[in-house]
Amino acid sequence: MQDGLIVKALSGFYYVQPDDGGDVVACRARGLFKKQGVSPLVGDRVRFEAKVDGSGEGTVVELKPRSTELVRPPIANVDTALIVFAVTRPDINRSLLDKFLALSELAGLRSILCFTKADLLEKPEAADLQAEIAELRATYERIGYPVYLTSSRGGEGIAGLLGELEGRITVIAGQSGVGKSSLLNRLAPGLLLATNEISEKLGRGKHTTRHVELFRVGERGMLADTPGFSSLEFPEMEPEALTEAFPEFAELSNGCKFRGCLHLKEPGCRVLEAVASGEADKQRYEHYAAFAVEIRDRKRRY
Repeated sequence: MQDGLIVKALSGFYYVQPDDGGDVVACRARGLFKKQGVSPLVGDRVRFEAKVDGSGEGTVVELKPRSTELVRPPIANVDTALIVFAVTRPDINRSLLDKFLALSELAGLRSILCFTKADLLEKPEAADLQAEIAELRATYERIGYPVYLTSSRGGEGIAGLLGELEGRITVIAGQSGVGKSSLLNRLAPGLLLATNEISEKLGRGKHTTRHVELFRVGERGMLADTPGFSSLEFPEMEPEALTEAFPEFAELSNGCKFRGCLHLKEPGCRVLEAVASGEADKQRYEHYAAFAVEIRDRKRRY
C-alpha cells in the first residue's frame, strides 16, 4: 500500500502521484466506492496499491478525509483560489471579479488576486490605466487580499506569486482571455499548455482546457486549471449569509442596528453608513447588493 495524491481524472482512470516522489500511477477505483455513492476527485489524498505485473497501473483502495470539496470544478482539498484578470484587453469586469471572490469566501478558500499583462502598463499612453490599476490594487489590499501584477512575457511578479502558492493546492480561475494558460506556463516551466490568441473582434479569448488537472508549482505547491469555474452561481443559501462573503462588510455588520441586516435599505445599517461616507468601496457594495437581490429572488421562485 502507498499514499498519494490524485492529480488527474480522465476516462475512468485516476492518476496518482505517490508521496515518495515516484512516477504517477494510473489507477482504477475500487467498486466499493460506487456502492457507497462516493467518487474519487482530483486533489483527494488516497491509499493505493500498484499492480505487480509491471503495467504501471494500480487501484485506489481508500479515500482520506477531505478538508474542502468543490462541485464545479470537481476537486477536493483546495485551500487557495488564484483569481486572474488582465490589466486590460479584456477590460476588468469588476462584478465578475467580486463574484469570484465571494464564491471563494463561501467555499472557505483563501483568495489571491493576480492582474496579468503588467507590461502593458509601461506604455507611454498608459498613464490613466496605471492610475486605475493602482486604485484597484489599493482597494483590494485594504480588504486583506494579496494582489500581484504579473507579466508572462517579462516574468514580473512571478517569483512573489510562487511564494504564495508554496505548499498549497490552488485553483486558478478568472475572466476569459486574460492569459491563464500563459501564466501557468510561467509558474510551471515546461508545462507547454496550449494558448490561444485573444480575439480582437470579440475582446475575449477561448478557454483551451478540457479537464481538471493538478500541476506542480515550486517545490511543494499544486495548481489546477479549472474549466467550468467561469459558470458562476451562488449556492442555495439565505441572503443574510452573503455578508460573510464580503469580509469588510462582515466586520462592519457588527455595528448594524438590527440582527440579520441585509444592508439594503434597513435603518441603522453600519454598512450603508460606511458606503455613504466613503469608508467602504461603493462599487463593491453595488455588487454585493445585486448578488443579495439575486439570491433572494431565486429563493422566492422556488
